Amino acid sequence: MGWSFVVVSLIVLWIASLWKVLFSSSSTSFSKTSFLSDDRALSKRNILLVVAHPDDESMFFSPTINYLISRGHNLYILCFSIGNADGMGNTRKHEFYQACAVLKVPLQQVKVLDHPDLQDGFGKVWDHELLAKIIEEEVSSHGIDMIITFDNYGVSGHCNHRDVHYGVCQLLHNVSERSVEAWELISTCILRKYSGPVDIWLSMLLPLRYTDGMTHCLLNEHPWKSFHAMAEHSSQWVWFRRLFVSFSSYTYVNTLRKIEEVKQS
Repeated sequence: MGWSFVVVSLIVLWIASLWKVLFSSSSTSFSKTSFLSDDRALSKRNILLVVAHPDDESMFFSPTINYLISRGHNLYILCFSIGNADGMGNTRKHEFYQACAVLKVPLQQVKVLDHPDLQDGFGKVWDHELLAKIIEEEVSSHGIDMIITFDNYGVSGHCNHRDVHYGVCQLLHNVSERSVEAWELISTCILRKYSGPVDIWLSMLLPLRYTDGMTHCLLNEHPWKSFHAMAEHSSQWVWFRRLFVSFSSYTYVNTLRKIEEVKQS
Protein backbone atom coordinates (compact mmCIF):
# COMPACT_ATOMS: atom_id res chain seq x y z
CA MET A 1 0.00 0.00 0.00
CA GLY A 2 2.83 2.38 0.93
CA TRP A 3 4.71 1.80 -2.30
CA SER A 4 1.54 2.19 -4.34
CA PHE A 5 0.97 5.60 -2.77
CA VAL A 6 4.52 6.68 -3.57
CA VAL A 7 4.25 5.52 -7.19
CA VAL A 8 0.88 7.22 -7.69
CA SER A 9 2.20 10.42 -6.09
CA LEU A 10 5.21 10.45 -8.40
CA ILE A 11 3.02 9.91 -11.45
CA VAL A 12 0.71 12.75 -10.41
CA LEU A 13 3.71 15.04 -9.78
CA TRP A 14 5.19 14.15 -13.17
CA ILE A 15 1.90 14.87 -14.96
CA ALA A 16 1.38 18.15 -13.06
CA SER A 17 4.93 19.25 -13.90
CA LEU A 18 4.51 18.38 -17.56
CA TRP A 19 1.21 20.26 -17.62
CA LYS A 20 2.97 23.31 -16.16
CA VAL A 21 5.61 23.14 -18.90
CA LEU A 22 3.14 22.66 -21.74
CA PHE A 23 0.61 25.28 -20.67
CA SER A 24 2.85 28.07 -19.47
CA SER A 25 2.93 31.19 -21.60
CA SER A 26 5.23 30.82 -24.59
CA SER A 27 8.71 29.70 -23.55
CA THR A 28 8.27 31.31 -20.14
CA SER A 29 11.04 32.91 -18.10
CA PHE A 30 10.65 32.63 -14.33
CA SER A 31 12.57 35.17 -12.25
CA LYS A 32 12.02 38.55 -10.67
CA THR A 33 12.43 40.00 -14.17
CA SER A 34 12.08 38.18 -17.48
CA PHE A 35 15.20 37.23 -19.37
CA LEU A 36 16.18 39.99 -21.85
CA SER A 37 13.47 42.29 -20.51
CA ASP A 38 15.72 45.32 -19.95
CA ASP A 39 15.65 48.43 -22.16
CA ARG A 40 18.42 47.06 -24.34
CA ALA A 41 16.21 44.09 -25.19
CA LEU A 42 13.62 46.31 -26.85
CA SER A 43 15.74 45.76 -29.94
CA LYS A 44 16.57 42.24 -31.06
CA ARG A 45 19.80 40.85 -29.66
CA ASN A 46 22.56 39.05 -31.56
CA ILE A 47 23.24 35.98 -29.44
CA LEU A 48 25.90 33.30 -29.87
CA LEU A 49 25.33 29.84 -28.40
CA VAL A 50 28.69 28.09 -28.02
CA VAL A 51 28.72 24.27 -27.75
CA ALA A 52 31.29 21.52 -28.07
CA HIS A 53 29.60 18.73 -30.08
CA PRO A 54 26.75 18.11 -32.48
CA ASP A 55 23.70 17.18 -30.33
CA ASP A 56 24.66 19.48 -27.42
CA GLU A 57 22.15 22.01 -28.73
CA SER A 58 19.30 19.46 -28.65
CA MET A 59 20.20 17.56 -25.48
CA PHE A 60 20.96 20.54 -23.25
CA PHE A 61 19.98 23.91 -24.69
CA SER A 62 16.63 23.45 -26.46
CA PRO A 63 14.59 25.41 -23.83
CA THR A 64 16.96 28.37 -24.31
CA ILE A 65 16.87 28.08 -28.10
CA ASN A 66 13.06 27.96 -28.15
CA TYR A 67 12.86 30.97 -25.82
CA LEU A 68 15.17 33.10 -27.97
CA ILE A 69 13.71 32.09 -31.33
CA SER A 70 10.13 32.67 -30.14
CA ARG A 71 11.09 36.25 -29.28
CA GLY A 72 12.73 36.93 -32.62
CA HIS A 73 16.31 37.31 -31.41
CA ASN A 74 19.12 36.61 -33.87
CA LEU A 75 20.59 33.34 -32.64
CA TYR A 76 23.90 32.03 -33.95
CA ILE A 77 25.30 28.64 -32.97
CA LEU A 78 29.01 27.82 -32.94
CA CYS A 79 29.89 24.13 -32.51
CA PHE A 80 33.59 23.51 -31.93
CA SER A 81 33.81 19.96 -33.29
CA ILE A 82 32.10 17.58 -35.70
CA GLY A 83 32.00 14.86 -33.02
CA ASN A 84 34.44 12.57 -34.76
CA ALA A 85 35.45 10.52 -31.72
CA ASP A 86 33.89 7.41 -33.31
CA GLY A 87 34.78 8.29 -36.90
CA MET A 88 31.28 9.55 -37.72
CA GLY A 89 32.12 13.24 -37.91
CA ASN A 90 30.77 13.98 -41.38
CA THR A 91 27.50 12.24 -40.58
CA ARG A 92 27.15 14.07 -37.30
CA LYS A 93 27.86 17.41 -38.94
CA HIS A 94 25.00 16.83 -41.39
CA GLU A 95 22.72 15.77 -38.52
CA PHE A 96 23.63 18.92 -36.62
CA TYR A 97 22.32 21.14 -39.40
CA GLN A 98 19.13 19.07 -39.64
CA ALA A 99 18.54 19.42 -35.89
CA CYS A 100 19.10 23.17 -36.04
CA ALA A 101 16.50 23.37 -38.81
CA VAL A 102 13.97 21.62 -36.53
CA LEU A 103 14.77 24.18 -33.82
CA LYS A 104 14.13 26.99 -36.36
CA VAL A 105 17.69 28.34 -36.26
CA PRO A 106 18.59 29.80 -39.69
CA LEU A 107 21.23 27.50 -41.17
CA GLN A 108 23.33 30.44 -42.37
CA GLN A 109 23.70 31.29 -38.67
CA VAL A 110 25.00 27.84 -37.75
CA LYS A 111 28.70 26.97 -37.86
CA VAL A 112 30.49 23.73 -37.01
CA LEU A 113 34.28 23.46 -36.96
CA ASP A 114 36.71 20.63 -37.63
CA HIS A 115 39.92 22.11 -36.27
CA PRO A 116 42.84 19.67 -35.85
CA ASP A 117 43.49 20.95 -32.32
CA LEU A 118 39.83 20.79 -31.29
CA GLN A 119 38.86 17.18 -31.79
CA ASP A 120 36.10 15.43 -29.87
CA GLY A 121 37.03 13.03 -27.11
CA PHE A 122 37.62 12.49 -23.42
CA GLY A 123 41.22 13.40 -22.66
CA LYS A 124 41.38 15.79 -25.62
CA VAL A 125 42.48 19.07 -24.05
CA TRP A 126 41.37 22.18 -25.90
CA ASP A 127 43.46 25.33 -25.72
CA HIS A 128 41.46 28.10 -24.07
CA GLU A 129 43.27 30.88 -25.90
CA LEU A 130 42.51 29.25 -29.25
CA LEU A 131 38.86 28.88 -28.27
CA ALA A 132 38.72 32.52 -27.17
CA LYS A 133 40.26 33.68 -30.45
CA ILE A 134 37.71 31.77 -32.55
CA ILE A 135 34.80 33.00 -30.41
CA GLU A 136 36.07 36.57 -30.70
CA GLU A 137 36.09 36.25 -34.49
CA GLU A 138 32.44 35.15 -34.42
CA VAL A 139 31.54 37.97 -32.05
CA SER A 140 33.14 40.53 -34.37
CA SER A 141 31.70 39.04 -37.56
CA HIS A 142 28.09 39.01 -36.38
CA GLY A 143 27.96 41.90 -33.92
CA ILE A 144 27.31 39.50 -31.04
CA ASP A 145 26.32 41.15 -27.76
CA MET A 146 25.53 38.01 -25.74
CA ILE A 147 27.14 34.56 -25.43
CA ILE A 148 25.49 31.49 -23.89
CA THR A 149 27.45 28.34 -23.08
CA PHE A 150 28.08 25.61 -20.50
CA ASP A 151 29.16 26.32 -16.93
CA ASN A 152 32.47 25.06 -15.56
CA TYR A 153 31.08 21.54 -15.03
CA GLY A 154 29.41 21.30 -18.42
CA VAL A 155 26.25 19.39 -17.33
CA SER A 156 27.81 15.96 -17.98
CA GLY A 157 31.33 16.79 -16.85
CA HIS A 158 32.72 16.22 -20.35
CA CYS A 159 36.11 17.89 -20.65
CA ASN A 160 35.22 19.47 -24.01
CA HIS A 161 32.13 21.13 -22.47
CA ARG A 162 34.27 22.51 -19.66
CA ASP A 163 36.94 23.77 -22.05
CA VAL A 164 34.31 25.65 -24.06
CA HIS A 165 33.23 27.39 -20.85
CA TYR A 166 36.79 28.39 -20.06
CA GLY A 167 37.27 29.56 -23.64
CA VAL A 168 34.38 32.00 -23.17
CA CYS A 169 35.85 33.10 -19.83
CA GLN A 170 39.20 33.64 -21.52
CA LEU A 171 37.51 35.85 -24.09
CA LEU A 172 35.89 37.93 -21.34
CA HIS A 173 39.29 38.20 -19.66
CA ASN A 174 40.96 39.33 -22.89
CA VAL A 175 38.36 41.94 -23.81
CA SER A 176 39.23 45.16 -22.02
CA GLU A 177 35.80 46.71 -22.47
CA ARG A 178 32.93 44.35 -21.67
CA SER A 179 30.93 44.92 -24.85
CA VAL A 180 29.48 41.41 -24.69
CA GLU A 181 27.81 39.65 -21.79
CA ALA A 182 27.97 35.91 -21.18
CA TRP A 183 25.59 33.44 -19.53
CA GLU A 184 26.18 29.85 -18.46
CA LEU A 185 23.82 26.88 -18.24
CA ILE A 186 23.77 25.74 -14.62
CA SER A 187 24.65 22.09 -14.01
CA THR A 188 22.50 20.24 -11.48
CA CYS A 189 23.02 17.18 -9.28
CA ILE A 190 22.28 13.78 -10.80
CA LEU A 191 18.94 13.44 -8.97
CA ARG A 192 17.64 16.71 -10.41
CA LYS A 193 19.24 16.02 -13.77
CA TYR A 194 17.14 12.89 -14.30
CA SER A 195 13.91 14.08 -12.68
CA GLY A 196 12.38 15.18 -15.99
CA PRO A 197 9.80 17.98 -15.77
CA VAL A 198 9.61 17.61 -11.98
CA ASP A 199 12.79 19.69 -11.67
CA ILE A 200 10.99 22.80 -12.93
CA TRP A 201 9.74 23.54 -9.40
CA LEU A 202 13.25 23.72 -7.92
CA SER A 203 14.56 25.51 -10.99
CA MET A 204 11.86 28.18 -10.67
CA LEU A 205 12.67 28.78 -7.01
CA LEU A 206 16.36 29.55 -7.60
CA PRO A 207 15.92 32.78 -9.63
CA LEU A 208 13.19 33.99 -7.26
CA ARG A 209 15.78 34.09 -4.46
CA TYR A 210 17.66 36.84 -6.28
CA THR A 211 16.51 40.33 -7.29
CA ASP A 212 19.51 41.31 -9.39
CA GLY A 213 18.45 39.46 -12.55
CA MET A 214 21.62 37.35 -12.56
CA THR A 215 19.76 34.03 -12.79
CA HIS A 216 16.87 33.09 -15.07
CA CYS A 217 14.77 29.94 -15.43
CA LEU A 218 13.46 29.22 -18.94
CA LEU A 219 10.72 26.64 -19.41
CA ASN A 220 10.45 24.76 -22.68
CA GLU A 221 6.86 25.09 -23.90
CA HIS A 222 7.60 22.74 -26.80
CA PRO A 223 9.60 19.81 -25.36
CA TRP A 224 8.52 17.74 -28.37
CA LYS A 225 10.94 19.90 -30.38
CA SER A 226 13.76 18.56 -28.27
CA PHE A 227 12.75 15.00 -29.19
CA HIS A 228 12.39 15.82 -32.88
CA ALA A 229 15.67 17.72 -32.97
CA MET A 230 17.54 14.96 -31.14
CA ALA A 231 15.98 12.37 -33.44
CA GLU A 232 17.70 14.13 -36.34
CA HIS A 233 20.96 12.97 -34.75
CA SER A 234 20.11 9.47 -35.97
CA SER A 235 23.64 8.14 -35.48
CA GLN A 236 23.32 9.02 -31.77
CA TRP A 237 19.61 8.23 -31.31
CA VAL A 238 20.17 4.96 -29.44
CA TRP A 239 17.98 3.65 -26.63
CA PHE A 240 19.85 5.28 -23.73
CA ARG A 241 19.78 8.71 -25.38
CA ARG A 242 16.05 8.32 -25.97
CA LEU A 243 15.74 7.70 -22.24
CA PHE A 244 18.02 10.65 -21.52
CA VAL A 245 15.90 13.08 -23.52
CA SER A 246 12.73 11.72 -21.86
CA PHE A 247 14.01 11.93 -18.28
CA SER A 248 16.52 14.78 -18.48
CA SER A 249 15.42 18.01 -16.83
CA TYR A 250 17.32 19.86 -19.58
CA THR A 251 14.60 18.85 -22.01
CA TYR A 252 12.09 20.84 -19.99
CA VAL A 253 13.97 23.69 -18.32
CA ASN A 254 17.22 25.65 -18.53
CA THR A 255 18.55 27.80 -15.70
CA LEU A 256 20.98 30.45 -16.90
CA ARG A 257 23.38 32.42 -14.71
CA LYS A 258 25.32 35.49 -15.79
CA ILE A 259 29.09 35.05 -15.83
CA GLU A 260 30.30 37.98 -13.76
CA GLU A 261 33.68 37.00 -12.42
CA VAL A 262 36.00 35.48 -14.97
CA LYS A 263 36.97 32.00 -13.78
CA GLN A 264 40.34 30.81 -14.99
CA SER A 265 41.20 27.11 -15.09
